[in-house]
Amino acid sequence: MHVRLLGKNPLGWLFSAPYLVFVIAIFAYPVCFAVYMSFKDYFFAAPGVNVDRPWVGLQNYVQVFQDPQVLQSFRNVGVFLVINVPLTVVLALVLASALNGAVRWGTFFRVSYYVPYVTASVAVVGVWLFLFSQGGVVNSVLGPLAPSPSWLSNPALAMPMIAVFVTWKQLGFYILLYLAALQNVPKELYESASTDGAGKIRQFFSVTVPGVRPATVLVLLLSTVTGANLFTEPYLLTGGGGPNGASTSPVLLIYQQGIQQGHPGYAAAIGIVLMIGVLIIAFLQNKFAGGRES
Repeated sequence: MHVRLLGKNPLGWLFSAPYLVFVIAIFAYPVCFAVYMSFKDYFFAAPGVNVDRPWVGLQNYVQVFQDPQVLQSFRNVGVFLVINVPLTVVLALVLASALNGAVRWGTFFRVSYYVPYVTASVAVVGVWLFLFSQGGVVNSVLGPLAPSPSWLSNPALAMPMIAVFVTWKQLGFYILLYLAALQNVPKELYESASTDGAGKIRQFFSVTVPGVRPATVLVLLLSTVTGANLFTEPYLLTGGGGPNGASTSPVLLIYQQGIQQGHPGYAAAIGIVLMIGVLIIAFLQNKFAGGRES
């Protein structure tokens, strides 16, 4: 019984206990409490104050699927993921492969790609607003070809622009993941492919892409989870989801409903629906991208 419960090496539980406590306190408990809140007409009160928070059952969830604002936010994040995730995977893999070779100034380029990732979002957003505002540098260069309304004020362009911004800002992190994965691809495979007459492009698709498949699955999962939790970028770039909600993300809507408008029960229901959707997408990615097999 002792071996069945604790395994052959119970000391492992002792070493993993701090992280287990961290996961329970930071992740498991808030998720369980959010599920509890989502079934009630919940609202915040001062500590120690007893207030009535009536049980409403599935009412919050019904409202989530009937609220046009919520449905639009999910469509917005869908547009974001369709642009951001493929761009992230393709650009990160191509750039990592280039940097992994004998490239002059390779260290300089690695640092350059990583700098936006570690730079504070507020500072980087300021640069993008300077570039893409109505009277910004990009519109001045384009002249009559500039879109009207401008990039971040245009309902059709606001979310694609945010997707491009996030791709650019986080690309350095994913490049590092691919660079680490490329170290595990045997050099002999490239030599063998070269001997068989395969050029660089053929080697990339026949050796590099299959060789870094586990890393690709990881990049897919991380970029999807990060994109689904989009908050800072639409909050800063478009003034909180504008224009007319065209860049509102579900997490931004959760903040607006739960904190600004005082409907935490409804906000919790949005969060649970979002979490289930992300889990489904992550499961499909892991299944069809071959992560389990790898």
